[in-house]
Amino acid sequence: MAQLYAPASTPADSSGAHTQGHLGALVLGCVGVVYGDIGTSPLYAIKQAATAVQAEGNGGATGIIGMLSMIFWCLVLIVTVKYVFILLRADNKGEGGTFALMSLAQSVAPASGRLFLALGVAGAAFFYGDAVITPAMSVLSAVEGLDLVAPQLKTWVLPISVVILVGLFWAQSHGTDRMAKYFGPVMVLWFIVLLVGGLAHIGDDLRVLQAVNPLLGVRYVLAHGLGGLEVMGLVFLAVTGAEALYADLGHFGRRPIQLAWIILVFPALLANYFGQAAMLLADPSTIDNPFYKLYPSWALVPMLILATVATIIASQAVITGAYSVTRSAVQLGLLPRMEIMHTSATVAGQIYLPRVNSLLLIGVLVVTLLFRNSDSLGAAYGVSVTATMVISTILASFVIWRCWNWPLWKVIAVMLPLLLVEQAFFIANMLKVFQGGWLPLLIAFVICFIMLTWVRGSKALNKVTRTNEADLSWLIRKLESKPPHKVPGTAVFLTGDPLHAPTSLMHNLKHNRVLHERNIILSIKTVDTPRVQRHERVSVERISDGFIRVIARYGFMETPSVPKILEHCRRKDLNIELNQASFFLSRRSLKPTEKSDLSGPQERLFIALAATAADATEYFRIPADRVVEVGTQVLV
Repeated sequence: MAQLYAPASTPADSSGAHTQGHLGALVLGCVGVVYGDIGTSPLYAIKQAATAVQAEGNGGATGIIGMLSMIFWCLVLIVTVKYVFILLRADNKGEGGTFALMSLAQSVAPASGRLFLALGVAGAAFFYGDAVITPAMSVLSAVEGLDLVAPQLKTWVLPISVVILVGLFWAQSHGTDRMAKYFGPVMVLWFIVLLVGGLAHIGDDLRVLQAVNPLLGVRYVLAHGLGGLEVMGLVFLAVTGAEALYADLGHFGRRPIQLAWIILVFPALLANYFGQAAMLLADPSTIDNPFYKLYPSWALVPMLILATVATIIASQAVITGAYSVTRSAVQLGLLPRMEIMHTSATVAGQIYLPRVNSLLLIGVLVVTLLFRNSDSLGAAYGVSVTATMVISTILASFVIWRCWNWPLWKVIAVMLPLLLVEQAFFIANMLKVFQGGWLPLLIAFVICFIMLTWVRGSKALNKVTRTNEADLSWLIRKLESKPPHKVPGTAVFLTGDPLHAPTSLMHNLKHNRVLHERNIILSIKTVDTPRVQRHERVSVERISDGFIRVIARYGFMETPSVPKILEHCRRKDLNIELNQASFFLSRRSLKPTEKSDLSGPQERLFIALAATAADATEYFRIPADRVVEVGTQVLV
């Protein structure tokens, strides 16, 4: 997820080796960003699971305690063991997330690259489903507290939720840098309120303490068959947002994330869930909204306001997470170029993607108006989260085996039980396909189809383009033997393949019959690491008196910038004045052909996606008045 709080001057490392002064700020920051999503789960998790328990005709102590036992062990096994103590150690040069894990696996097993690519694409696709559902689910569940304040306001829940969501997405273009400093303190207050509210009611019925026995949850599921699986699927709502612990690893570091969970978040969540369950055992009538009923009537309005702010913060984290995932996908060649705006001069992670923001807003509003309340959305929520977690466990198992050099038996002993638990929850959530689970599956299918089409189309396009390009060394020899007319100045030719002559160079020679005195062949490469060290950014090779090859390397979590590349070139004794050089780009117009490697629908989709790609001049931050575009038609 995109950085919202960690100061840019304090890079987080995977070991959590921060100074004490910065450690407190990072812990506070990750409470506001990392734990926003999972921190708002108490608003709806117990309510939905307990309602399903009651529907099974077992709303008594056995059902409530069995449900609570599943929640308790989900938080212990999936969040604490898997994410906090295992996955946070599986970093890719300090970064986490699905693509970081995918790249790490590919680096140690290139032969299985396609398999890991498919898993990475699927994980990202399900994350987009989460990004659409989370804002709708969180905001609706918070605003539904209006019904307790004044029943006549129930009809206003949906309109108010829509207004809040529209305002949230509208504010994205202004950046969250100013507001982000308040996220941590607000969420700390939120978790303290969760802790106090839960502790105040655990004494209502101390039988809830029996939930630490894992057998009670297992027995409940086995005794109730499909009904037990339905409850199991809803129980998983308690751990939605846990994937943010790993995704935000690079922004805060391992130690702050672990400390925040152990010291504050985990105790607060446990106390609140146990308090809600105890209150339900003592007074089953509170099932209509057990979260808000933890608090006295005079506190309902303040709690409603605080819950709404907390859900906005949780939604903000997943929205900016979608921006980061999209930027990584663009850099990895999984999506076409998109306009990326930096909304902060000091925080590198503060980015805004207008197209992604618009698509997310449309998706969130459609979901909100389609499902209308949090109860209906609960069935859709768990599928995307469980699928993402299963994929991350598979990738992590391979990384632990090959990168950490664990014996295979040890990997199986540690990771297989976690994988079986997550698969059981995934199956339980799949039972709700017709009640709303189809939504994240549909979103994931569409995203996967788009990404795989772009990958296949790009390969087909590169294959066709290669046939029209000459070997650069051969071309230089030809030009030296029969030099064309030379003009003063520097020409920079951008290309994806630094070993072949760019199409723009070939067309310039063919049509203009001139060659500049100094020609820079610039290739921008994305490597399989999140970020590239400054001293590794640029390599310069002088091919001949008139040609220089420059290769700039960027990580998949970075945004390329030609002006900054030229600054690095100066350190390599290659001085290129931005406002005096001419930049030659190829603008390709794609046309369908019967000999395409793509199927008909994929071919049309790829051409449509290519047409929407952001202009290379803007994407690479090249001054528009220094660009010469050469148009070509390509059959794909």
